[in-house]
Amino acid sequence: MASFDHPMFKPLWVRIALVAFCFLWAGFEVFTTKSFLWAAIFAAAGGYAGYHLLYKYTPPAGKP
Repeated sequence: MASFDHPMFKPLWVRIALVAFCFLWAGFEVFTTKSFLWAAIFAAAGGYAGYHLLYKYTPPAGKP
């Protein structure tokens, strides 16, 4: 589905920021708009991204 080996995801702060954004947006949807469907979608995206970018991540192979 997604390519998590893109060089953009190499810095740890980028990976953390992406996951945090998804969960913060899910919270925004719950507390401001009461849209639980969109909150669930963003929370699921944050969980998926967190699993692949923080737990299972391996840096891409560098140039030889």
